[in-house]
Amino acid sequence: MINRIIRAIAGTFILISVLLAVYVNQNWLWFTGFVGINLLQSSFTKWCLMEDILRKVFKIQD
Repeated sequence: MINRIIRAIAGTFILISVLLAVYVNQNWLWFTGFVGINLLQSSFTKWCLMEDILRKVFKIQD
């Protein structure tokens, strides 16, 4: 369940940052890259900051 939430958040962040880059300022693409790098890093290390945040905020257990 938590993995689906994380994917939804990451996808939303990417779409919003691309729209902001198109309509506001291209520097928003740095945020898109940041999200992508975090997704790639979590695939190698099996650690995700967003997962830790969600578990603490919603008190989700394994």
